[in-house]
Amino acid sequence: MRKPPINTIALEVIKAWKIMAAIYVSVLWILTAFIIVLYVIFQIPYWLIIVFMVISGLSTYLFVFLLPTLRWRRWRYEIYDQEVYIQHGILIMSRTLVPMIRVQHVDTKQGPILKRFNLASVMISTAATTHEIPALQEHDASELRDRISTLARVSEDDI
Repeated sequence: MRKPPINTIALEVIKAWKIMAAIYVSVLWILTAFIIVLYVIFQIPYWLIIVFMVISGLSTYLFVFLLPTLRWRRWRYEIYDQEVYIQHGILIMSRTLVPMIRVQHVDTKQGPILKRFNLASVMISTAATTHEIPALQEHDASELRDRISTLARVSEDDI
């Protein structure tokens, strides 16, 4: 049985995930404000406002305050000579082994919010799918990308 991975993603990702979640949740709050305007203009049922406010409030608490920290605590990865081991999940733990021999290419990805916190994600592509190690420090992501690329080439030479 393989040991669980020990490498974690950057702690700053919690702030980045909170900002991203706040952007998405703001859409619910805008919809709630629109429902309030409809209530004032057309006298729609009052309970509809309450439902939208409760949904928006719960969504804000879950997605902005609770889940980013839980996601960060559960994300782990490990790079071995023959494979990449990725573990993540909150309710359902996902453990993925990506054989180096299957790696076709490795990229780094950085959106505007991750760039603000000097973070980048490493994307590992195989023929079947793409695996992501999110939110590493920029220099760590570049080094990891280069290391996986080198190990993948060595694995192909061994065939």
